[in-house]
Amino acid sequence: MFFLLRKFVNQEEERRLRAKRKRIKRLKLGLLFVCFVILTVVTQVGGIVLLLAYFTYRIFFRDYNRWSLPLIFTVYYTIVSVFVIPQVAPFFGRMQVEDNEAVKAHSFFYKISNRNYVTIDYHETIQSIATDFHAKYPGIQLVYTDANFPFIDGFPLLPHRYHTDGKKIDFDFIYENEEAQLSNLKPTFSGYGFFESPFEGEKNQINFCLNTGYKQYEFTKYVTLGILHPYLTFSEEANKYLIELMDAHDGVETIFIEPHLHERLGIESDKIIYHGCGTVRHDDHIHLESI
Repeated sequence: MFFLLRKFVNQEEERRLRAKRKRIKRLKLGLLFVCFVILTVVTQVGGIVLLLAYFTYRIFFRDYNRWSLPLIFTVYYTIVSVFVIPQVAPFFGRMQVEDNEAVKAHSFFYKISNRNYVTIDYHETIQSIATDFHAKYPGIQLVYTDANFPFIDGFPLLPHRYHTDGKKIDFDFIYENEEAQLSNLKPTFSGYGFFESPFEGEKNQINFCLNTGYKQYEFTKYVTLGILHPYLTFSEEANKYLIELMDAHDGVETIFIEPHLHERLGIESDKIIYHGCGTVRHDDHIHLESI
């Protein structure tokens, strides 16, 4: 009797252990799926790299430390993003925006996440505008944030609505420091969300959109990732010159800025259009589209 009872207890324990292992396995697969989705949304290729790293881990390293998978992924992702994609992207008609004395990424994130690709023709346009701006304002660079992913027209670069074809890029505004000198510093960590709001008497498209139900219109205020330099002020002179350069370039088709800034800067241009309430407000950056 004692042995039968002990056998029954052992069987119950084994069943509990099997059920626990199944739950853990499902949780791990669920976490893997979530990471796959997030990495794909943020970097386009990160999800595929994660799967490659996972299979490598399962085949060769599953008996090692639990940190083996993150380490394998980091190595694979670095190799793919730094060495492989820049060589393959031109076959898809795209290339990385080249950082130099006239233009640079807002942060390393936009490069390592592969959000800094444009068409080859558009790259020439960007460099031409940046060079002309740098000639007038030596030492001041055009700073970009999101451009496009390296592959596949139509693949969304979230949270943006239009950055899907290699022909879009966002630039930070030009700011002045407390001494009224132009600066390469930007107000926020992400480059987004520091608004140059309408003055009294200027057209207030922001309130119109918010009051008519487009609550996402000021979404970027939630993605600043921190205000670094709140003392910086919008340079009307430098931003007007920059937008005029963009407007004058044959490779530029469309410029998005908020109507009150268009009005304030006094620029007459058919290329500056209103982007609509269905996107987000554009008084924290310039959205530039090529032909």
